[in-house]
Amino acid sequence: MTRLGLRARVTAAFAVGALLLAAVMALFSYDLTRRSLLDERERTAVRAAYYDAAVVRSGLDTGTPDVVAVLRSLDTGSSRRPLLHLRDGWYARTADVGAGSVPVELQRMVAAGQPAVQRVRLDGQPTLLVGVPLAGELGYYELTSLREVEGTFQVVGLALTAVAIMVAGAGAALGWYATRHSVRPLTAVADAAERIAAGDFATRLDPTTDPDLTRLSTSFNHMVDQLVRRIERDRRFAADVSHELRSPLQTLAAAASVLTRRQEHQDARTATAAGLVADEVARFQRLVDDLIQLARTEQPAHRDTVDVPALARAACRERALPESLVEVAAGTPAQWRVDRRRVEQILLNLLDNAVRYGGGPVAVRLGLHDGIGVLEVDDEGPGVPEADREVIFDRFVRGRAAHARAGTDGTGLGLALVAQHAAAHGGHAAVVDRDRGARFRVELPGAGG
Repeated sequence: MTRLGLRARVTAAFAVGALLLAAVMALFSYDLTRRSLLDERERTAVRAAYYDAAVVRSGLDTGTPDVVAVLRSLDTGSSRRPLLHLRDGWYARTADVGAGSVPVELQRMVAAGQPAVQRVRLDGQPTLLVGVPLAGELGYYELTSLREVEGTFQVVGLALTAVAIMVAGAGAALGWYATRHSVRPLTAVADAAERIAAGDFATRLDPTTDPDLTRLSTSFNHMVDQLVRRIERDRRFAADVSHELRSPLQTLAAAASVLTRRQEHQDARTATAAGLVADEVARFQRLVDDLIQLARTEQPAHRDTVDVPALARAACRERALPESLVEVAAGTPAQWRVDRRRVEQILLNLLDNAVRYGGGPVAVRLGLHDGIGVLEVDDEGPGVPEADREVIFDRFVRGRAAHARAGTDGTGLGLALVAQHAAAHGGHAAVVDRDRGARFRVELPGAGG
């Protein structure tokens, strides 16, 4: 099961807590109401039974009374049914009640001269049975229907259940509202972290937004300040070292060039060594240039209106490749809003990568869809294994095709620079399979202006 988020858990906790509280209050209210109604109905039934018993006793004291007439004279309404037990049997106004309606234990108590009250069910209906002793073993019983009271209980129970559900819903709404406002500072922190990760190092939190979170805001801002200073220090270090290396490298390159031009005057071993030195110096120079470019990628992109198809053709000419490689998708405008220097470096690095490791480029595709510029370079090499498709864009990492080519002069920074330039535009770089070879794809959001 997917783990619930903080907001969902807090909302659920509020809802469950409100439901439990409402359920306890509903049960307490229901029990209190039930007891009160039953006690009141019992007191009323007992008073009415004693009154009716007194009327029956008066009627029986008149010589030879008509028992049925005495019972019919009682004003019991429709909810009370009288039942009289005399020495010669049981008398009632209706045939639906009789000796079987009165529990034996209650008969014994009344016969012993003790009044008794008991709740029973007759024909499935709740009934209150009141027994009043008359004389000797004689007794008067009155059966009071509790159907209306039970109906009242059902209505009260449904009302309290509905209230409990509404209280639980209100608790859930309160929990959602509370978490929405309490989690808002965390959302602001997450948004700020995403902007910083995208390269916006000027992002900061406002410490005055919430006094209770001032420490979090100040600590976060201090962390970002320290991170920016460290990144800037590292960038300057790489740039300074690269610039300082240029002068001695130029001297070494000049010396290696002299040695290379005089190979015919050297023995075979010396000529081979001079060639190796010249190659390594040239590779070292490219590495330094790439490091300088990498240091520059930390700066934000400076967008301008650029003719990207013309820029792609110029990159092909610079690498001695035919301009016909450039293919522009139908409906794609020539002018894009991009950083010219960065896009040019992306194109050159992808072309170099295709030449060195992909058997040469076969197409350079350009397209602009929904404001997102797309650059694609297809090659006809062995492709890129799925396990290498993410790591090849890291610094100083080479794919298996590069390792398979002995003596390669790559620096391991070309694709890393492509990814950095794409990220500066808010986009990303990726590689996908083709039927033959690989396709390197760079997306540049915002290129449409």
